[in-house]
Formats: sequence, structure tokens, C-alpha cells
Amino acid sequence: MRAINRFNVLDTIRRAGSIARIEISDRTQLSTTTVSAITASLLDDGLILARTEGDLREAASRGRPRVMLELNPDAARVVGAKIAANRMVFVVTDFCGEVLSTLTLALRVDRQPIGVIADLIEDGVRRCVVDANLALDEIDSVCLGLPGVVEHRTGHIRTSPIFRETGVDFAKEMSERLGVTTIVESDAHAITLAHHWFGKARDLDDMVLVSLEQTLGLGVLHGGQLFRGAGGLSHNLGDLVLGIGSQGTVRLASLAGESAILGDQPGGGRFAEAIRLGRGMAHAKTLIDAEDVSLINAAIRAGEACGMALANIVTLFAPPRVILVGSSLALGQPFLDSLREAYSLAIPPSIKGVTELVFDQSTDETWAQGAAVVALRELYESPWGTTGPAPAL
Repeated sequence: MRAINRFNVLDTIRRAGSIARIEISDRTQLSTTTVSAITASLLDDGLILARTEGDLREAASRGRPRVMLELNPDAARVVGAKIAANRMVFVVTDFCGEVLSTLTLALRVDRQPIGVIADLIEDGVRRCVVDANLALDEIDSVCLGLPGVVEHRTGHIRTSPIFRETGVDFAKEMSERLGVTTIVESDAHAITLAHHWFGKARDLDDMVLVSLEQTLGLGVLHGGQLFRGAGGLSHNLGDLVLGIGSQGTVRLASLAGESAILGDQPGGGRFAEAIRLGRGMAHAKTLIDAEDVSLINAAIRAGEACGMALANIVTLFAPPRVILVGSSLALGQPFLDSLREAYSLAIPPSIKGVTELVFDQSTDETWAQGAAVVALRELYESPWGTTGPAPAL
């Protein structure tokens, strides 16, 4: 309970930017005595700063000046990364989540041996840290956001299109290489937290995010906390079953996954090269604009499947907002129009109008910043002492 209260106080200060103790008490529903004790501890640990509001010279005539609390941006430094099949994006942020440096490496990493992928990530982390004028021993935590099914608590990656192998203990591998606690998280969860902190869900503690990338991911936020499955599992939305056909189960990925949309195209030429370089969806949009019938039909089919899946998700959770992100949005109107139409047809009349659909072309840097938020939230929840955050068990 003490850890939860500390997190709530820190998060309230982060959201407000600058806030008085009495306002923290009002927003968190904690007693003023509890807030005073927690903020005193946070000040001792150097996690927050106190700023006096008003002119101290007139304090005697006006009464005690108001003391405002704010996060100490220098309290910690973290690295966040988005690891995709054809690129890696790194950011270093301060304790408030503000970006200090960014690095993008455009290279194909999927299906490489684990050692090669680990080498490339290690180099990217080290380079981004240097670009921030820091040393690696000044970094408190690293978080890697990857596509696939990830066990957040253990750092095991059950499946990912990045890796040949399954059941990879990648958090341990990278922690040992870097000498820094490394967290592995679903990229869908990372971008969900990015929107909660900085993006389209800053005003909400309950929302759903659907990522439409190489894999289809899901992030569910409730009460300001990510919902994770057993062992901290992330969700592979592409495995959602939409029906039973002549060939067996029909899963969302078989209709709306990137390979399902682009897979029927010719095996050579410019389009195949664009797919190999991770630019398949952008090139598909160009062909759709030129009225390529096969791609238009694939985009419509994918949009219909996503619309049905969204209706099922909203039926289950009834969130005030669903945010859709990812490369599939580049397909444009055939995809978006069919998605909206299928969603409207499938949503139950009893909850029509409850949920707002928001489409956002989040940048790669935002995904990486979301991974940094995962690391920061763990630090916010850590039992800090005057020597820094307690080491992970």
C-alpha cells in the first residue's frame, strides 16, 4: 500500500507539473498527513523539488508563501526502444519522460541470430546514451518494446516476428550485456502508455489501444494501470478468432495482418523491395491511390475484420476511447471507411456512442518514448532510498 501511495503521489505531481500538497490530497484522496509524509520522503530522495510561489520578501505581510512540488528531471535517466523488423529507434529520457536524445537505425533485424540482434541493440543503446552526453552507468533502466507475446514479469519473449526462436529470456541477456536493469515489454503496451502520458489519452485512466503493425497488438488501461495476463503476458490481438471457415479457424491476423494485406502481391520488383525494407504499407497506399484493385480489396477486407474485432473489444470493455495506431492506417480511405462501417454494424445498440474511435499516426519516437515510460513507471513504484532505487529482485 505504501508503494501504491508513493506511485499515486508521484504520478499526480507528474500530471500536474507543479502542485501543492493540499491539491495532491484532494486528487489522490489521501490524508494530508499521508501526503506530507510521502512528499517529505520524496524530497529526501531527490525525486521531487519544492518551489516557493510568490515573493518571499512579502511573506510576513501576506502569510506563509505557497510551496509547489514538481518532479526533479535529473532524478533518473532511462532508455526506451522500439525494436521492429526493419529498424530500431532509441530515446533517452529524464525522470519526467522528456526526450534527451534519439537514434534511429534503419536495418533489417528480423530472423537474425539472437546474438546479432543483441549486439545491434546494445550498440544502439550505447550510442543514444552518448548522444545524450551521458555514460551508461548514469542510466537507471532500459526498456525494449518488441512485437509479439511478452511476459513482462520474467522478461521472456514467448513469440515474436523478430526472433527465430521462441521462449527467449531476452531481458536477462540484455541486462547482462549492458550492466543495467533491462525490461522487455510488448510494443503495444509501450505505445499505450505513451498515449496515456503524452498523447491522445492524457485525460483518461481507462482506454483501449489497438496497434496495427507487423503484428496486431492490444493495450488495455484501467484505473491508470495496464491490464496484463498471467505472468504479465501481453496480448496478441491477431490471434483473435473471428469465425470458423472451411479451412478451420479464421483469425484476425489472417485477414488484417500485414502479410495478409500484402501477401498476394507479385514476388519481385519495386513493391517486393518496399516490403523487404519495411515500407510495404506506404507503397501499397501509392498503388491504392492508383486504383490497384487487388490491394483495394485487401484493404477493405482488412478494415472489415478490424471493425468487427473493435466492436467485440468495445462490447467487452466499453472504454470511453479506443486509439488505433500503426502502419495499416497508411492504407487510407478503403481501409478506414470499411473499418468504420463494419464497426458501426457490429456494435450493440445498447452501447452505441459510448466509445470514441481515434486514429493516430504515432511516430517511431513516440513508440520508443512509450518504452521509456514503462521503465519510468517501474522506477516510480520502486522503494527508493537516499542511494537511489532499490535493485530489481
